[in-house]
Formats: sequence, C-alpha cells, structure tokens
Amino acid sequence: MGLQGLSTQYTSPDANGEGLSVRRLTLTDFRCYNHQRMALDARPVVLTGANGAGKTNLLEGLSFLVPGRGLRRAKLAEIVRREQGEDIDALQPPARPWGVAATLATPDGEVEIGTGFEKGPDGKRDKRIVKVDGEVVKSQAVLADYVSVLWLTPQMDRLFVEGPGPRRRFLDRLVFGSDSAHAGRVKAYDHALRERMRLLRDGSKDEDWLASLEDTMATRGVAVAAARLDVTRRLGLHLAADTGVFPGAALEVDGPVESWLGDGPALAAEDQFRVALAKSRGGDAAEGRTSIGPHKSELKVRHLGNGQAAALCSTGEQKALLIALVLGSARMRAQEQGTAPMLLLDEIAAHLDSRRLGALFDEILGLGAQVWMTGTDSGLFEPLAGRAQFFSVAEATVTAVL
Repeated sequence: MGLQGLSTQYTSPDANGEGLSVRRLTLTDFRCYNHQRMALDARPVVLTGANGAGKTNLLEGLSFLVPGRGLRRAKLAEIVRREQGEDIDALQPPARPWGVAATLATPDGEVEIGTGFEKGPDGKRDKRIVKVDGEVVKSQAVLADYVSVLWLTPQMDRLFVEGPGPRRRFLDRLVFGSDSAHAGRVKAYDHALRERMRLLRDGSKDEDWLASLEDTMATRGVAVAAARLDVTRRLGLHLAADTGVFPGAALEVDGPVESWLGDGPALAAEDQFRVALAKSRGGDAAEGRTSIGPHKSELKVRHLGNGQAAALCSTGEQKALLIALVLGSARMRAQEQGTAPMLLLDEIAAHLDSRRLGALFDEILGLGAQVWMTGTDSGLFEPLAGRAQFFSVAEATVTAVL
C-alpha cells in the first residue's frame, strides 16, 4: 500500500472507538514506579523523557498483559521496586508484590485485567497471579483471549545477527497472537525435552519412559513446527510488497521437522521424529543436549529488495526489515481477527530518517491501533500532534501533555 493511500485511509478510532486499547493503566511497585495511574483514550500514545526516566518500564508493564515473561524476559522478582540500597532477596513474603492493572476496551466490551508477582510461601517459588474481571484465573494463557500485543525494542536490533534462539522466540510470539494454544504446546515440548535429557544424563535404562517422553516431543514438536510454518506462510503474504520505505521480506523456517512436514502428512513427520529421537539417545547423552527438534529450527529472513539474507544486510536495512516484520504482523492480525494488536515501540524514532519515520507514522495511523511509542526528543513526534496523546515521563512520574 502506498504512503499516499495510507494517509487518506486513516482509521484510528476516536475516544469511543471499538478497537483494542488501554483506557486506564495502573502500576504498583513496578520497577521505578511506586504507584502510577494513567487515564487514556484509544489514540496512539507518545511517552517522552530523558533516558532512565521510566518510559520503557511502562511498556514492560503493558507487555505483562499477555502471556509470557514480558519484553525484557525478566524474572518476576527482578521487577519489584527497590528502595535505595535495598536487597530485594531479603524481603519476606508478602512484602511489596508488584502489580499491573488495566481497563481494556475490546470489540466485545470492557474487561479488567490484573497481573502481578508474589513471593512463594517458602520464599523461593515466585508466583505470577492473573485476574480477569476480579476473578483469579488458573493460567496466564487466558490473557491471549483478550489482549494481543507486539513490541519492538532497541535490544531487538540485533535479532538477525544473534543466534537462532531470539528469532525462534520472536516467531513464537507471532504465533501466540493468532493461536493461543501454541504456548501450551511449546511448554509441553520443552518439559518433555528437559525430562528426556535428565534421564539420558543419569544413564536411565527406562525404555518405556524414554519412549513416552519422545512420543510427547514428537506430537507436540510437530504441532509447534506446523504452527510456525503456517504463520510464516500467512505473514509472507503481508510482507511481499515493498512500499519503497520498508522492504518486502521473505520468511522461511528451516529444520528437519519442517522438512518432514513439507514432504508428507503430520503423522508421518511424527513417526520420523520418534525414530530420530530414539536413534540419537547415545549421542545426545554424550553431548548433553538434544540434537534434533523444533528447538533447533532457524527462522530465516530475506530482504526482497536486494535479495540478501537479513544477516548480511546493513544495520539500517536490518532495522527497516524488523519494522516491516512487526507492521506486517499487525496488519495480518487486524485482517484475520478484525482488530489490530497494541504495538509497543521503544525508542522507535531514534535511528530513523524523516522519510522512514513519516512512513511509520502513516502505517500506525492506518492500522487504527493503539500504539505506544517512547523517545527522548518530543520534536520527532510532532507529525502526530492532534492525532495522538502525549505524556511526559520524568523521575518515575507520568504527566499528560495538553
């Protein structure tokens, strides 16, 4: 879609819009915040302030409205607000649990979501509590039924040059957004993988238990691989076009399990995976790791403009590709689910020229999503004046800019 088309198709909802948006956000003892409450409407949100003021902490709080470990992948106890010189590990339960509470506007009406941390009764087992409309739910996976969030942080700028693990996690987050059951499959696969390795390291000869674990790995692992392949295929349709600013991209998930799925039905792939796991027991025991499975698969991204693998592109091209992936994912969810996800874009304007920054704003406004953006220079966001809500962040205090 061309930039002119985007600017004329502005669909961002007004304060009474029916998309997904946060209308009230409260952070309690979360990172640098003692108690912070924000009242909002459905428009994009711009947070500006000096480095270290607490902007990213707000985005991290929002990232806990969906299943997972948040945009920093932090341990629960690390997030608790600390007084100067305080050792948080010395605190005894129930001392100062953190919390994030939000009133969300959704196409199905308002919903209240709360989540937070409590130290376990033994002081060791940390617990994450999730409430929906005041009722405690058994699993944080329920959050995916209400909220869809994508984020982009400066740490992700190295996504294409790091090892394959961060790219797999990035892809899995994309899958979670359209298939909430994916989290359970990944968890079951990872648990079976760890248990199998524990038995192999211990020299266990319990063939039946090993076979049972490998059966779980085969069934869940093939399902994980199939879901990843499906999302990359669907997302590829939204990434094929080059706007002239953000490049077109091609995606591929590469690994033996994915190859087996390409050659035949899922049941046949499961059988091949079981056989491969049984044959690799000796080698896996010697190496101390499982050598085959979707935990080893690689997400490959190619820049369609120059034909290069993302890892070989310039830093600027990699940044543009990453933004293209996030925007393409948001367009895909908006088309398939009827509602655009929330986007959390940390320091997004810092390394974009005016042309790409203008194109990004046009894309955001065209999505009709509530997009949260942070930056140190408020002037970079001037094109959004009157079309976004602005807040100043200083010393862990958020103030609306009127």
